[in-house]
Amino acid sequence: MKKLSLRTRVVTGAVVVAALGAGTFGAMSASASSPAAAPAAAAKADTNNRNLQQTTHLTVAAATKAAQATLDAAKKENQRISVAVVDRNGNTIVSLRGDGAGPQSPESAVKKAFTAVSWNAPTSELVKRLEQTPNLKDIPGTLFLGGGAPVQVKGAPVAGIGVAGAPSGDLDEKFAQAGVASLAR
Repeated sequence: MKKLSLRTRVVTGAVVVAALGAGTFGAMSASASSPAAAPAAAAKADTNNRNLQQTTHLTVAAATKAAQATLDAAKKENQRISVAVVDRNGNTIVSLRGDGAGPQSPESAVKKAFTAVSWNAPTSELVKRLEQTPNLKDIPGTLFLGGGAPVQVKGAPVAGIGVAGAPSGDLDEKFAQAGVASLAR
């Protein structure tokens, strides 16, 4: 290994000390009790910019309302289910496991909701597509069984509701549709 010159070692040491000092100063500044100054120039996003896109999302309150309406619809028919509400990107907003619902039902509900929002269609319709394209079922995170329903705004999917645990996918989907309908009230 080549030995570094005295000048190289001094410069390297100075850079290390400066970096450590900056980190320490930054940490002390971040924990100071006085509020931080506003940035001198904030970038402004022009909503008319063609590089930006606005989207619609369900609030946590709306997702919770839909999930509870779904559980209530199932309870009226003496069914034990789990329900999940996911956003447009398939991220879970709310997941509720009803009393007595099976251990597989929470995960299945999330997958059905994800599948419904991904294709903007009830999962019972998507099951029919498997006849023509059987490899759809191989897409990670999806479940092609009845019980998922998309939530739409102006025809575009903004969320999905998935239900699992009833004796049939038709019942699961009926309860998911009750959750979707609750959002219109």
